[in-house]
Amino acid sequence: MTADPSVNTKTFGQSTPRLEDRDLLIGKGRFVADIHMNGMLHAAFVRSQHAHAKILSIDAGAALVMPGVHAVLTRDDIRQFARTDRLAVALPDRSYRQKRDRPILAGDETVYVGEALAMVIADDPYLAEDALALIDIEYEVLQAVGDCQKALSPGSALAHSDGPDNLLAAFASSYGDVDAAFAGAAHVFKEAFWMHRGCAAAMECRGCIASLDAVEDRLTLWSSTQTPLVAARLLAQILEREESSIRVVTPDVGGGFGPKLVFYPEEAATAIAAMILGKPIKWIEDRRENFISTSQERDQYCSAEIALDRDGKVLGVRGTLVHDHGAYTARGLTVPQGAVAALSLAYDIPAFRMDVQVVLTNKVPVSPIRGAGQPQGVFIMERLLDLAARELEIDRGEIRRRNLVPAHAMPYTKGFVTRGGIPIVLDSGDYPACQADALKKAGWEDFAARQRAARTQGRFIGIGLANFVEATGRGPYEQVSIRVAPTGMIHVATGAAAMGQSTKTMLAQVVAEQLGGAMDRIVVTTGDSAKIAVGFGGFNSRQTVMAGSSAHVAAVAVRKKVLLAASHLLEADAADLEIEGDQVFVKGATGMSLSLGKIAEAMAGAAGFRLPGNLPPGLDATETVVIDAMTYGNGSAVVEVEVDPATGHVKVTRVVFIHDAGKIIHPAIVEGQIVGAIAHGIGNTLFEWMGYGEDGQPQTTTFADYLLVTATEMPRFELGHRESPTPLNPLGVKGVGESGVIAIPAAIASAIDNAVAEFGVRVSQFPIRPLELAALLQSAGPKPQSVTPPSP
Repeated sequence: MTADPSVNTKTFGQSTPRLEDRDLLIGKGRFVADIHMNGMLHAAFVRSQHAHAKILSIDAGAALVMPGVHAVLTRDDIRQFARTDRLAVALPDRSYRQKRDRPILAGDETVYVGEALAMVIADDPYLAEDALALIDIEYEVLQAVGDCQKALSPGSALAHSDGPDNLLAAFASSYGDVDAAFAGAAHVFKEAFWMHRGCAAAMECRGCIASLDAVEDRLTLWSSTQTPLVAARLLAQILEREESSIRVVTPDVGGGFGPKLVFYPEEAATAIAAMILGKPIKWIEDRRENFISTSQERDQYCSAEIALDRDGKVLGVRGTLVHDHGAYTARGLTVPQGAVAALSLAYDIPAFRMDVQVVLTNKVPVSPIRGAGQPQGVFIMERLLDLAARELEIDRGEIRRRNLVPAHAMPYTKGFVTRGGIPIVLDSGDYPACQADALKKAGWEDFAARQRAARTQGRFIGIGLANFVEATGRGPYEQVSIRVAPTGMIHVATGAAAMGQSTKTMLAQVVAEQLGGAMDRIVVTTGDSAKIAVGFGGFNSRQTVMAGSSAHVAAVAVRKKVLLAASHLLEADAADLEIEGDQVFVKGATGMSLSLGKIAEAMAGAAGFRLPGNLPPGLDATETVVIDAMTYGNGSAVVEVEVDPATGHVKVTRVVFIHDAGKIIHPAIVEGQIVGAIAHGIGNTLFEWMGYGEDGQPQTTTFADYLLVTATEMPRFELGHRESPTPLNPLGVKGVGESGVIAIPAAIASAIDNAVAEFGVRVSQFPIRPLELAALLQSAGPKPQSVTPPSP
């Protein structure tokens, strides 16, 4: 499928007003917490206080007699009503060695602090919370597994008492002759890395409302999910109901960032409770629950080495990676797979091997967070290149230039495949030119003089560089339906889920290109399983690529039908017609036009009369464009920092970011996505630390402990765009929602190294915390040192 040269520019490339903004700005946004229903009850969950324990008994007697409490549900109640009490959501993979599906409510054993054990339903959320304290649970505390590296040691405690060991999965990603590459290398450098655990910290926590319509026998779940159609299918399986009897709706969502693509035990339990009690049930997660029960991402420990020839050309990369999976499989192996895949993407590396161990621990389950492992892989590769550049006395930009995949090699086939077995082929882009643009815009060549001047003032400033390639637009499809109503309004529906990234505006722009350009006459419905037959939702920077492509093809089909119908009604050749606003007119003829509404009304037909031109009835089309291959965006980030060696404080002062996301539909939205992701990356690198004790107890469960980047820490931004349209979809677009986060940790680490180069230290972990950095700098000797990860 190639980019369509006939696509006009009625709205493409323009920062049109967002469809989403007006309701949000005037207080008419509708989030899950804003939905109220008559007779609605409220749920709260009893959560485990222990990282690992047997559950000996649950006594809910005192809670049940509390006024206003309607029910207390445990695993036994779930089992009586559902086909299964487990959430089988793991993506298929041959490398699994253990099956660890999450229970809806734990019954015999609890394996992380925050795991749901029982559910209270009461008249209001305050009564439900109060009743939790009256439920008496007897535990037998077991030894917890808190360190994924130690968990692999012989004789380690078990994260699950029935497990053979703590190894959930093991796999290798490789291509080329790695042993030969290292045997013949002029230089080999090795480093150890640690990428610590963090949260998504969306403004809106999770939440859902379930209601059973007894008349239609339809269960509706309103959920702040990124994947409503997937949730509907899972509920149908759990409850043994027809999919048509279940509706899942995603209202406005206050940020997703990955964890909300997961289907959670609370959603299933709330739906089951609504069916048992016959009343609407509402559950809204509080912030502490978010810290201890919503999926997280990382830890990853990696030991990697790089082989180079005498000219600094990379011959091979190899290493081992240990990934903390948490207590259960909430999604699959996406995060370690993403890290390994992203590691070598940007560079022409003949040989590669990474051996991966995925380890169970007694911590919150892991799922993707913005970037889905890719920042970790890029961090490893970029830090290895910085190490090689320093040891070989080559400029950091130059060693990258020598190794980036060149533009003339596109499409460039890498030696491995995606998790679905699809070959990884870099489809388009000029990576060296992207880096060159970033270095020029940043004043890379002039920075040394600025740095020397700052040192005379006692200031330690540094500059860093990182490149990335992002896998976007994961397939295989996202269905879109378009219908022109007799009112002239154009209705667009899709299972793609909006979560703040302007999905409705994007789809309206795509459809408006073909149907007159009047975006104010387009109504977009996203994330409603009742409005569309099949789909997946929002994740992996896929909405514009997948839903946008289906919307384009459907809009082209509707446009063709509009023009054919109008040609009969206006008695003109279809080639002489054009659509502008809500009118179809004859080019060059005055007064010869019809509104889209009139044409739709004619195409609805009347009993006993022929339709215009004997065309099929209606002005509508539903398309499901299938695209298996992913499209790869790329970019280069240059970061400037200032470091206080006495305190270890790091301030990011400037970010230059040049990216290529194919054809850009809405520049302002693209820039907003990039800036937001850069902020996320700064937070991941310098602030966000999800701490656990050795006993598996979470230690950072408020924003007083778990720090986020704020406006005062944000640097000056300079963004630049390149456009290398992909040939893989009809719009030529690539995803952009995660681009900004991927290279930032590596670029900041590179800048810190540069700022304190005279100390001879290397940063090999993130987040980079002031106390550890200060201690390293103060103890630095004449030889280079690495930041040594403390025990988690």
